Amino acid sequence: MRLRRPVVRINRPLDGEPAPPRPAPAVRVGLLGGSFNPAHEGHRAISLEALKRLRLHRVWWLVSPQNPLKASDEMQSYAARFASARRAARHPQLVVSDLERRLGTRYTVDTLRRLTRRRGHRFVWLIGADNLGQLPRWHRWRQLVRLAPIAVFDREPYSYAALAGQVAKAYASRRKSERAAATLAEARPPAWVYLRQRRFPVSSTEIRRDQATADRRAGHEEKAP
Repeated sequence: MRLRRPVVRINRPLDGEPAPPRPAPAVRVGLLGGSFNPAHEGHRAISLEALKRLRLHRVWWLVSPQNPLKASDEMQSYAARFASARRAARHPQLVVSDLERRLGTRYTVDTLRRLTRRRGHRFVWLIGADNLGQLPRWHRWRQLVRLAPIAVFDREPYSYAALAGQVAKAYASRRKSERAAATLAEARPPAWVYLRQRRFPVSSTEIRRDQATADRRAGHEEKAP
């Protein structure tokens, strides 16, 4: 008669021994990078939508020291842009961060590479439809797409061109449906979702233009006799 060897389950606790603690669930973080020149209600609206529909724990606003695609003479000071982001956030789950300044990273791909090494975090990159359309102009954009899942937010008048553009076509098979948006943070990149939402006509460019107009009017009034 052949004796069977006892089976030892090394992962099972012994009688009376407490089970090992389960690892804490990963913190889901949305990353909204930009110049915030200045920050406005549209940034906040996108972030709150991301918290809800992507089931995120937090959204970090990464205030860029200098966007490589924008002229520096169009920029307010970093301190002014950072302050405007803090005023606009107004929510405990929206965290305004100077992370890129502290890391010394200039390009989004380098920032994401550093962040995705963090244990216990799952990151989702948040962008508007305008950035999806111009993504091929970004530094090492194909590497960027493979670093983190991407949530793209509807934004007129860029939506049609963005969804018909190079990036959307190249990664059409990796697009998730809006109904599956809550699982995006768990997806292996490249993965992306296009989210339709209520549109906000406000933009940083329009705010700067309106402010410049107001400043000119104020100057004329001061010079008037």
